[in-house]
Amino acid sequence: MKIIVAVTGTSGVILAERLLENLNDHDTYLIVSHMAEKIAGYEGVDLGRAKKSTGHFYRENELDADIASSSHSIDTMVVIPCSMKTLSAIANGFCNNLITRAAENILKMGKKLILVPRDTPLSLSSIENMRRAKISGAVILPPNMAYYYRPKTLDDVTNFFVGKVLDALGIEHDLYKKWSRE
Repeated sequence: MKIIVAVTGTSGVILAERLLENLNDHDTYLIVSHMAEKIAGYEGVDLGRAKKSTGHFYRENELDADIASSSHSIDTMVVIPCSMKTLSAIANGFCNNLITRAAENILKMGKKLILVPRDTPLSLSSIENMRRAKISGAVILPPNMAYYYRPKTLDDVTNFFVGKVLDALGIEHDLYKKWSRE
């Protein structure tokens, strides 16, 4: 599967790093925004490994990249974490960088776009933008916690959520135990 993973400037960069660790068997195209790199530094996440592990690395200003065109065949895209600024641009068709342009292409080609909005509380405009993105075909997958599997560490919480993203992509994993009454 050809997957674009875009990392934008909001807290939760570790989610993108963990997702990329679990996409080794797939052809990944990584786009990192300038602000995402800054936040990765604040959060102690080294995106260097992620950049090396993908076959294709882009910066958000590379609008001449192959993945900026809908003629480049991509199967799906995940924006993780997704800033409210990026969500707004995608929801309103404002293609001002490679992330929003690639997302626009995914939507117009009828392919799966997963947005991981990482902000709380939500303003009405953020909720409306999520609604617009959903109407356009995006999957809105906020990194909500679950407690039934009794997480003990931050890794448990991270793995659970990244597992949910992999579930949405249709990719098998063992990052968390699926719900069972037993």
